[in-house]
Amino acid sequence: MTPVRPHLVWDWNGTLLNDLDLVVACTNAVFASEGGPSVTAAQHRVRFRRPIADYYAEVLGRAVDDEAFGRLDKIFHDAYRLGLTSCELALDAVDAMAAWPGSQSLLSMWFHDELVPAVQTYGLTGRFTRVDGLRAEVGGDRKAESLARHLDGLGIDGRSVVLIGDSIDDAEAALAVGGRAVLYTGGFTDQARLHASGHPVAGTLLEAVTRATTLR
Repeated sequence: MTPVRPHLVWDWNGTLLNDLDLVVACTNAVFASEGGPSVTAAQHRVRFRRPIADYYAEVLGRAVDDEAFGRLDKIFHDAYRLGLTSCELALDAVDAMAAWPGSQSLLSMWFHDELVPAVQTYGLTGRFTRVDGLRAEVGGDRKAESLARHLDGLGIDGRSVVLIGDSIDDAEAALAVGGRAVLYTGGFTDQARLHASGHPVAGTLLEAVTRATTLR
């Protein structure tokens, strides 16, 4: 029997899109609105996690309920939209996508109605069999349920999927559907945390694709 060629799911923010500096700046806008401390990029990469409300609560030193998170999420995204035009794709993003031998799709926790035109703006139309973003007014939750819906839409069994992303949450989402993940060190998560997760880790997107092609 011929083995099924894996399908690749790309993460967007912090992976294909190099937006770490913008995300840190917007996160600091959130903390400043609450009289909290600012974080450096290195501190953000060590502490960031999903649900994002838990990350905010840790830094602010108090609980962040749904109402408070909705307010803070709006502050973040209003600032993010203003700065998005300054962001570029990761240096080897296009080459990495071209290097993958099978089908590939894009799943982001950025709002769907804004993700789709962004993909077009960056010249990536036609590269993905499916593009899905967040179809809700407030984000910040884990990725597993979104990945399951994404694969249902594609009609793909999660066991044939490899996800390339920059966070532990990406790996946990892949595991939840029976898939595998390669974690990229150029995004939102500290390299030591990624290595400690036990998942394959890559320093470039091209290396991540190479690692992904060896997973069975």
